[in-house]
Amino acid sequence: MGTITEAYLDAPVFIASIVNTDTQGEKARAILQAVTKNRIQGYTATLTFDEVVHIVKKLAGSEFSVPAGEYFLRIQNLKFIEVTHESIVLAQEVIKKYNLKPRDAIHVACALQRKILLIVSDDTDFDKVKELKRKGIADMKL
Repeated sequence: MGTITEAYLDAPVFIASIVNTDTQGEKARAILQAVTKNRIQGYTATLTFDEVVHIVKKLAGSEFSVPAGEYFLRIQNLKFIEVTHESIVLAQEVIKKYNLKPRDAIHVACALQRKILLIVSDDTDFDKVKELKRKGIADMKL
């Protein structure tokens, strides 16, 4: 894969950028910086907001979850893909075809609807989806 121009960002990218102080967090922050600087076009589903706020609350507590949500919503140049009825219908097909969890299937459906072929995620379940290529957070070359 040559130069990356666009990518679908799974929730762990945002979560790692907020709660991880290790190299994983640094790499996630670098990915988001590339989005804000228009070096890559980042996409994610509106569903990701729920995941980010919920997981940050579980990992770091309520006092961090509200600022995490605000941070997530302020990421410049990040494009949100609305989860629609059509997205859910496609997600159901993805579940049947690849036996993915519902949220993962929704992420896949949203990416496929926009013809985004790369998903950034450490979730290896996405490797089952032949229509997408997955890159781990640490594997992103920016």
